[in-house]
Amino acid sequence: MNQKKSYRTAFIFLTVLFFLWGFITVLVDSLIPRLKEVFTLTYFQAGMVQFAFFGAYFLLSIPAGYILSKIGYKKGIILGLVTMAAGCLLFYPAASYRIFGVFMLGYFILAGGITILQVAANPYVTILGPEKTASSRLNLSQAFNSLGTAIAPAIGALFILKDKVKSSGEIEMLDEAQKQTYYASEAAAVQEPFLGITAFIGVIALVFFFVNLPKVGDKEASNNYASVLKNRNLILGALGIFFYVGAEVALGSYMVNYFLSLDLADTVRETGIMRTIAEAILNSGISTSSDMAIVGVFVTFYWTGAMIGRFIGSYLTKIINPAVVLSVFASCAILMILISNLSVGLVAMWTIIAVGLFNSIMFPTIFSLALDGLGDDKPQGSGILCTMIVGGAVIPPAYGFLTDTFNFNIALILVMCCYGYILFYGYRNKRKQISI
Repeated sequence: MNQKKSYRTAFIFLTVLFFLWGFITVLVDSLIPRLKEVFTLTYFQAGMVQFAFFGAYFLLSIPAGYILSKIGYKKGIILGLVTMAAGCLLFYPAASYRIFGVFMLGYFILAGGITILQVAANPYVTILGPEKTASSRLNLSQAFNSLGTAIAPAIGALFILKDKVKSSGEIEMLDEAQKQTYYASEAAAVQEPFLGITAFIGVIALVFFFVNLPKVGDKEASNNYASVLKNRNLILGALGIFFYVGAEVALGSYMVNYFLSLDLADTVRETGIMRTIAEAILNSGISTSSDMAIVGVFVTFYWTGAMIGRFIGSYLTKIINPAVVLSVFASCAILMILISNLSVGLVAMWTIIAVGLFNSIMFPTIFSLALDGLGDDKPQGSGILCTMIVGGAVIPPAYGFLTDTFNFNIALILVMCCYGYILFYGYRNKRKQISI
């Protein structure tokens, strides 16, 4: 097998991993409404599920980078897969015995496995070929990650949320035998899909164990974190990751509330094409749907835009300096938010949704630009970058606080500042010309 073919094979296998962790990350979100009732959780406890996810990135990314620098990319990927499988397996006893702490432990371990994969796979993709096309390759792999996140809600609805979740009041009305039967069926709804996922992860781990991957830069890094932290471009890129993830999650998390504040539900009901779109996605008459459901269906376009944009961005960053593409997309995101902030009705809706399209290339492009020139210290650099995904746990609460204290117009200024920093980072790097 020649080197070019070896790189292509490795890239295909890695792209499967990107799809896998995107799919599982969003699929777990489907568990929240069911688990809230099965475990009789408060909203705070249910919210701790996402805290466990981002907490894993914050706590484990740098240790994962250290481990990766010792054992190499291939073993690191296998370790990440095995860790994910262990986390999924814990969902079985958690659902059987209805112990929320065990579920949280399982989710943290699952998120830890995804963290190891992120730390290993992102830099590995950047070195599977010429450095000038690193951003293009990472954008393409991330596009399949977005494909996984787009498919997962439908799978979750089909298998995990296929039957009605009873409210706490309805459960209390059941006798003891009926309660046990109900809880058993609820447990099975969680256990069966994740046992299947565990088996699939096991197969993928075996494939990576036997497949012959190129050992590119697969040796112990010569520098420690102290020296890597001296790399100014890496640190600025880490801040870029922090602000990007925070801005993306903040907009996505509060978008339904933003639409409701604009009284868009009635606008959708009264606008022919919007009404048709809502009814098609809801698969029901719009007159019987809540305002939240009506405007909520349009959030799908925000995340779908990110997927489409990554496929487009994979091509653009191949023919244009990725830093220039990053600057342009950040500028467009700021413009869309500004227009939304100064508008009402459907203009405000679609311009904020359009930000998803311009979000698309930001994570992989910032990531590849930040790792540029690190050589064999890329695993440690990747660990630092992945740690800053914790922005998804910091910026959204700040956004919510500004909304509570003032309004959405003021909160959106915070998000524009996040994209302003990304614009700065792209502008700073555009001087590094990449030959086409």
